[in-house]
Amino acid sequence: MVNPRLENYARLVVRTGANVQPGQILLVEADVEHTELVRAIADEAYAAGALFVDVAYRDPWVRRAQIAHAPEDALEFTPPWMTDRVTRAAADGAALIGISSGSNQEIYEGLDLGRVGRARHADAEREWLKAVTNRDISWALIACPTERWAQEALGEPDLERLWDAVAHALRLDEPDPAASWNARLNELDERTAMLDERAFRSLRYRGPGTDLSVALIPEAKWMAGRDTTIHGQAHVANMPTEEVFTSPHRDSAEGTVRSSMPLALRGGVVEGLELTFSGGVCTDIRADKGADLVRADMDIDEGGRRIGEIALVDRSSRVGETGIVFKNTLFDENAAAHIAWGDGISWVMGDRSVEEAHEAGMNESDTHTDFMVGRDELEVDGIAADGTAVPILREGVWQLENG
Repeated sequence: MVNPRLENYARLVVRTGANVQPGQILLVEADVEHTELVRAIADEAYAAGALFVDVAYRDPWVRRAQIAHAPEDALEFTPPWMTDRVTRAAADGAALIGISSGSNQEIYEGLDLGRVGRARHADAEREWLKAVTNRDISWALIACPTERWAQEALGEPDLERLWDAVAHALRLDEPDPAASWNARLNELDERTAMLDERAFRSLRYRGPGTDLSVALIPEAKWMAGRDTTIHGQAHVANMPTEEVFTSPHRDSAEGTVRSSMPLALRGGVVEGLELTFSGGVCTDIRADKGADLVRADMDIDEGGRRIGEIALVDRSSRVGETGIVFKNTLFDENAAAHIAWGDGISWVMGDRSVEEAHEAGMNESDTHTDFMVGRDELEVDGIAADGTAVPILREGVWQLENG
């Protein structure tokens, strides 16, 4: 018997998120703890006409063994079959559903954080980033409540309470979740139109520990949760999604920015993060906890220390309404305005190729990591061509209006 809650979740993710089509292959990436949800997704995907559901399970305890005992040069090893799987998925125009939970930081407790940050299937991640950047696949990232995640996010293993929060964020508590999502995505699309109409030359952030300016790429548009593959297949890449976003010019970031929430990163949690930028490059990394995780992630290549995305989220966010710090970036980034270091998002450049996007100033990297900066005290202004500062966010409230 399928749990009705899992069934509703799977239907939303398969039909609205990845939008699986008849004859399409669906790849699912999940932890071993997510088995029940994976089975519900498989059932719904085959009902939608999927040709095959290809599931790859992860086990964080196996990763811990690698970090604890593997030689340094093996931490980023990627078996060829793993890379080939991604390459073939992109070539076939497959769909992907990626499932996460909490940070799993307690599993990696006592290990060197630098090694934790470097333990990644680098070649496969690079292929996934390429597939996403080229819009080859329809994808949806989601999270699955578990008792361990509940313990981390709530301070107690209250699985029902966590499910209630996730259901609220995903609009599963609505009579028609898909229709509710469509209405919210329309609202977010209206915000992108407001921003595009004003054609700001830069954004300025001011708040506790934050004084940062970033220039926008003139050709880059603002976007929201709706995405479309190169094959014309619509999908919603992040569920939940409450943001509007774009990619700034890679050489433009100047100043200092302080995170407003903990950041779950590759098996650890970063707290009290502060970054300083000069000429677009992050020149100083400080954190109360987890700075080595950030350095390991940023130093993967030259572009890792530059900004690839800026995203605005206001107080109307369903995720923010829960009042929970989830220690899961998919959820936390949709509770507050955020910035990402690493790769830019090429599809904000319209029909331009990835190469043309890079020539216009979009950043290029093999990493893309979002960290939260939004809080009630944060002021975000758009700077017009004549230098006028136009309020966008004040006390967590969206300021722009149509017209």
